[in-house]
Amino acid sequence: MENKVKLKKAIILAIIVFIVLNLIYVVLSYVQYKKYTEVFNRKVDLIISGIEESYPNVDKEKIVYILNSNEKGKENILKNYGIDLEKDSVILENDVHFKRFLILDLTVFFMFFILLSLIFLIYNYSKDKALKEITRYLEEINRRNYKLDIEDNTEDELSILKNEIYKTTVMLKEVAENSKQDKINLKDSISDISHQLKTPLTSITIMLDNMLENSNMEEATRKEFIKDIKREVININFLVSSLLKLSKFDANTIEFVNKEENVEDILREAVNNIAGLCDLKGVDINIQGEECKINCDFKWQSEAITNILKNCVEHSYDGSKVDVTYSKNKMYTKIEIRDYGARNR
Repeated sequence: MENKVKLKKAIILAIIVFIVLNLIYVVLSYVQYKKYTEVFNRKVDLIISGIEESYPNVDKEKIVYILNSNEKGKENILKNYGIDLEKDSVILENDVHFKRFLILDLTVFFMFFILLSLIFLIYNYSKDKALKEITRYLEEINRRNYKLDIEDNTEDELSILKNEIYKTTVMLKEVAENSKQDKINLKDSISDISHQLKTPLTSITIMLDNMLENSNMEEATRKEFIKDIKREVININFLVSSLLKLSKFDANTIEFVNKEENVEDILREAVNNIAGLCDLKGVDINIQGEECKINCDFKWQSEAITNILKNCVEHSYDGSKVDVTYSKNKMYTKIEIRDYGARNR
């Protein structure tokens, strides 16, 4: 993630700055120590030189012993010279150097403090900029502007968030458009079915009128009319059933139950659904295949196959047949339906 990389770089840079700051303080402390030592040594050298000039027979070993020993001198001896050991510096030159080094230390400290602040301010600025950009994209999307090119080549969290927001918005837009199209399709289907209902109803009305008006109608003709009426009633029943199913789809009351079902049982159920139509036309439906199973909703799978078989029977010649074969391979289960009617397929 690039955002994590940026944060990691900022932390590493801050650590480097901190280490460099400590190294500089170590160097400054060493320089200060060397400077103070130099000043003390010069002053001590000046004192010893004065002692030797005034007292040529002074015991040098005694002086060396005093310089190297940890013994404390007489307390407040320097008060006789106007110097308080607890408050004043014995060597005034060191006070001057101390003030200079203090100013230098504070200057370095504030410089590094400002540098660290800049590092984190720049990091926060880049993150805030990305968040403002995401906010702007959301405002554009709320204005229904879906033609935004916001797919970044980076993979940081904010870029991924921005892309996911855009994808979700586009998906919701497509769902809304699909829902609208589904309603249009549903309306067209209902209108089409309603129109199809008029044909069999009109046909039934005409045939019933002929039978009522012609009391001397031949028996064969009367039976043919009754057979046609029954076929039209079956068609009406099928169309009404389709309307009920469409209304369930529109009301979202249909639940699909996906489980393993036997293919032959599904096909037998579909054949039973159009048994009346097959009897009217004298069409036989032959089912062949080896036993196999599929994962599906039994009811709606049989409904789908029923629609296909109904079309095949309606377009078949009276007394013909419809062949249904099924088989399973490593990829899928195949169901093949073939009729031998006016539109052989």
